[in-house]
Amino acid sequence: MEGTPLTAHALAREVAVAEELAREAGLLVMKFHGSKLEVERKAGDEPVTVADRQASELIVGGLARAFLDDVIISEENADDLRRLRAERVWYIDPIDGTKDFIRGEDGFCVMIGLCLDHRPGLGVIYQPVHDRLFAAARGAGTWLAGQDAAPLRGVVSGVTELPDVRLVASRSHRGSSIDQVKSALGISNELNIGSVGLKLGTIALGERDLYVNPSSKTSSWDTCAPEALLVEAGGRVSDIQGELLRYDTEVIHHMRGLLASNGRVHQAVVDKLAPLFAGKLP
Repeated sequence: MEGTPLTAHALAREVAVAEELAREAGLLVMKFHGSKLEVERKAGDEPVTVADRQASELIVGGLARAFLDDVIISEENADDLRRLRAERVWYIDPIDGTKDFIRGEDGFCVMIGLCLDHRPGLGVIYQPVHDRLFAAARGAGTWLAGQDAAPLRGVVSGVTELPDVRLVASRSHRGSSIDQVKSALGISNELNIGSVGLKLGTIALGERDLYVNPSSKTSSWDTCAPEALLVEAGGRVSDIQGELLRYDTEVIHHMRGLLASNGRVHQAVVDKLAPLFAGKLP
């Protein structure tokens, strides 16, 4: 990758291919951005457009040609349970933040992640509106690509006290549970963004400190790339009860929610929220 040390990393080829495909998919979806789109509904009443499907085809095809033996999972395709036995599984969200995309806003991105032995090992997140690309590889850190590329390891905020926490929350899926979270943690500062990837990107950049989603709606394609990104930047990702997210279960959704932080406030948040949602989680 331009401006990063990942060219010497064991996953250098994977990062380069994912970066190229993310940029190509970004260019593709921008051709539809701001135009009137026919919106269909899929499982969970989630919106999907021709842009989602075409971007998915582009990325899946590119990865399949480059890595013949890998399992590839896309939000827009049927699940493939070979992922339960595979050592390498790609997870793709061709447009993360589809509702923002449909509205012609900028809170969406292309996400490509790779799980190695069921743990996120690589992530590429591309926000085409601003030509901003994050890349991360296990052991190499997280990088924001560009002319002034700089590593993000350790750039997560130094916030340690819950009342000082700056929350990032959903724009389109925000429910009353977030008000419960804010009340339980004693925090008031909240920013709303559509994409999960961009939310965790703000934590990796030290601009925000915490993201909480107590629902069971997030899936492996929502979290693989962002988890790799945030963990390599020095943050932490878990479910609401503080356990690692699972990528080796037949159910591809994260049934016990999602919690991402700068790492420094993580355990204090778990201690407050686990009892709050204990009766509502599997």
